[in-house]
Amino acid sequence: MSTSISTPMDDASGTHDAPRMTTSARIAIAAGVGAVALLIWHSVSNDHGAAVHHEVHAPHLWGIGIVPFIAILGAIAIFPLLPATHHWWESNLNRLAVALICGAATLVYALAIGGVSKAIAILDHAIVAEYIPFIMLLFSLYVISGGINLRGDLAAHPSTNTAFLAIGALAASFIGTTGASMLLIRPLLQTNRDRKHVVHTVVFFIFLVSNVGGCLLPIGDPPLFLGFLKGVPFFWTFNLWKEWAACCVILLILYFIWDTMAYKKERKTDIQRDESHKQPLRLTGWINFLWLGGVVASVAFIVPHKPFPGFGPDGFHSFPFMRELFMLAFVALSLKTTPKGVREANHFNYAAILEVAALFVGIFICMQIPVEVLQVNGAALGLSESWHYFWATGLLSSVLDNAPTYVVFFETAKALPPVEGVKLVAGLAEPLLIAISLGAVFMGAMTYIGNGPNFMVKAIAEQSGVRMPSFFGYMIRYSIPVLIPVFVVITVIFLVLFGS
Repeated sequence: MSTSISTPMDDASGTHDAPRMTTSARIAIAAGVGAVALLIWHSVSNDHGAAVHHEVHAPHLWGIGIVPFIAILGAIAIFPLLPATHHWWESNLNRLAVALICGAATLVYALAIGGVSKAIAILDHAIVAEYIPFIMLLFSLYVISGGINLRGDLAAHPSTNTAFLAIGALAASFIGTTGASMLLIRPLLQTNRDRKHVVHTVVFFIFLVSNVGGCLLPIGDPPLFLGFLKGVPFFWTFNLWKEWAACCVILLILYFIWDTMAYKKERKTDIQRDESHKQPLRLTGWINFLWLGGVVASVAFIVPHKPFPGFGPDGFHSFPFMRELFMLAFVALSLKTTPKGVREANHFNYAAILEVAALFVGIFICMQIPVEVLQVNGAALGLSESWHYFWATGLLSSVLDNAPTYVVFFETAKALPPVEGVKLVAGLAEPLLIAISLGAVFMGAMTYIGNGPNFMVKAIAEQSGVRMPSFFGYMIRYSIPVLIPVFVVITVIFLVLFGS
């Protein structure tokens, strides 16, 4: 399948015959770009980019307010399945148009219930505070890791694939789930190019590398980074190593059994071709590990409105979007210093990250109303035990994106009265923080939208000719039957029996 794209926002599959964008789509995109530019100007000029502070109240007629969020999730789930919209939906321009229309509907609702200030507050929180840092981090890791080429074609034995997943699950905590996913998904697909049964391998890759593996450091997954910004010690997340190891081992065993059965179903001619195509692994683009380290350091140490590393408390303070500018600088260095041909060898293009950018701009805006409802009513949900928080955080992380969901339940748990003898971390009981952290990271794997890398891995796999399951197919055939029982085991062992 061709990987070239005719425009920066062409369809994710790389085809050239996608339908032309409609006039309404062009208007929606133009309006969205203008709104983002005005919002950034407003944010930077208003208290040096500080978010607009507003008291959160339960939205009036909130059932209406969550309709755009349901609509955008429905579009992601249904449009690829309908013959009338399947090809139309392949264009990132059309995805962006749908996302902006749903986002605009949310803003119309905000205007109706709270006026211009309410709409600006939602935009400021969704775009400035969340979307821009989110997409800049994903973009930086995506582009830089795209300059690292792990080339070779190993025999696609179950043991080889399992080793790929295990290495990725370990790397995810140290270079981020996005960096690990982008580094390893292409060589894994290359190794399995002669096999016909590959979908389960990509799905387990999403489970392990794009999600579960990233829970040992704040840089591993966005929710944990938000916790770090809220006062959780940087190395506290290493306390999650037992749950991380248990979940990874169970999933790796399940995958090995599944892939062994799938391997036996392969045709003999495909197995012979796979065995004859073996090439040793060779890594090029080493310099990009330095730039990945720079992005990780930027995320860890450059915090808006706080002293710049190396300066005292009264010294130079980071300005708005300084962290993002540093990350873009490392992207520029990567593009400049990467040996010629490395990205071409990776079949690298921007289609996958543009798909995420197009859809998540709408998701971040539309989910503000559901999140506000949770913020107001969260204390009334009756959550008290750690396993309550694990499942509540996790299930909502599946559909609301795990980073803001983590924040909601972090604040909900923080509001509970302290319990004598229970250690507090960043103002909330440690067992609850463990549960919230695990729920947000682990259950981001439940859907394609639970965590940013999920969509990118899906798009890259489809570019390589793998027919990935639909939104619902992913859940019904894979995440629900595989992950839910694993999470039940984690709940019983670590959150109930041992009272983590």
